[in-house]
This record gives sequence, structure tokens and C-alpha cells, in this order.
Amino acid sequence: MTMWTAILVASIICVVWKTLGYLVPPRWLEAPRPARIADLLTVALLAALVAVQTLGDGQAVVVDARVPAVLVAAGLLLVHAPFLVVVAAAAVTAAVLRGVGWAA
Repeated sequence: MTMWTAILVASIICVVWKTLGYLVPPRWLEAPRPARIADLLTVALLAALVAVQTLGDGQAVVVDARVPAVLVAAGLLLVHAPFLVVVAAAAVTAAVLRGVGWAA
């Protein structure tokens, strides 16, 4: 299977999945349990994505300049800093740590 075939198949699956979502009766989605599951699932998936992108390197767990950068970003978000400031501070943190030779 070529890359373009995989992209086309994934695109078709996404369109079908989204269309099936419109066919679900609204009363099923408005019930408390599905709403709560959807809320928690979103947070869990986002947390897993952040953890994998921060600590993952193939099959290994790596602690490098990304960890302090994420911690700086989290701290700034806790004090309600603007998003661009958060991103810039995290990038500068990682760049400085890599520049001094810690966890390239």
C-alpha cells in the first residue's frame, strides 16, 4: 500500500465516521453518561498526546529539554499568561537548555 492509498483510505474512513455521527439520535448524546465520557475521553487523549510527545523517542522514554519546557508552559498557563507568551517561553526554555548542551 502506497502512502497516497493510505491517506485516501484514512480520509474516506474519517468522512464515513463523521457522517455516522450525524445519524446518532441526539437524545443518546444528551444523556449524562455519554456527555461525561466524551468530556473525560477528550482530556485523557490530550494528556496522552502531551505525554507521548514530551517523553517519547521511538520505543524509549527520554527526559530531555522538552520536559522543562512543558513545565514552564504549564506554569504560565496556571497564571493565565497569554498563549503566545506560553509558547514563546517554552520554546526559549528548550532552546536555552539545548544550547547549553543539556539533552540535545
